Amino acid sequence: MPKKGSKLYSILHLRCPKCHEGHLFTHSNPYSWKYIGEMPEQCPVCGQPFTLEPGFYFGAAYVSYALNVAWLIVSFLIAEFVLDLDQLYFFILAGIAMLVLAPWIFRFSRAIWINFFVKYDPTAARLED
Repeated sequence: MPKKGSKLYSILHLRCPKCHEGHLFTHSNPYSWKYIGEMPEQCPVCGQPFTLEPGFYFGAAYVSYALNVAWLIVSFLIAEFVLDLDQLYFFILAGIAMLVLAPWIFRFSRAIWINFFVKYDPTAARLED
């Protein structure tokens, strides 16, 4: 597992990119459709704003697209060359899997996007104490 202080830690644990302690999303269940994208305005630990400007997370759509394409390419190669799965079955299974994974990809896309712009500060969590 990545250690605290790396961008990968913040992304995989869906934590604040500045302090790596505050949660990026108000609800931990990504399948709670009512609250799927609900985020606090700022980190409850260090005060880092989670929306840096209006429309900030529109860029996360590009990250989401890239994650979906990468997942489809890898799964297609496995289905084609390892499992020898018929292409029709692959596309049906891939479509179902994409629907099931959509909430996770949505959240990881936002986490990746904000990590492009906010740097980790090991003293950030202690400053607010």
